[in-house]
Amino acid sequence: MPGQQKRTRSRERGRRGAAAVPGHWEPLFSTQVHAELKEYVRRLYAARTVEPESLRIDQFCGRLTHPTSYRLSVFVPDESA
Repeated sequence: MPGQQKRTRSRERGRRGAAAVPGHWEPLFSTQVHAELKEYVRRLYAARTVEPESLRIDQFCGRLTHPTSYRLSVFVPDESA
C-alpha cells in the first residue's frame, strides 16, 4: 500500500520521543461540545501557559447511550527525572 512505510516510520519516531521523557498524561479539560474544546485550546495558546507538544486531545466516540466526548490532557514529566 503506498505510503505505509512512511506512516510506520513516523509512528515509531513518535514513540521513541515520548519514551525519552518519563511522565504521565493528566486530564485538563473534558467536554461533549467540540467548539468548547477548540475555544479552550485557543485560550491556552493565547496565554502561552503550555507548549503545544505537551497537549493531547482524545475523542471518545459515542453511541446512543454515551454521546461523543472530548478530553484534553497535558503531559507532566516525572519529578525524579
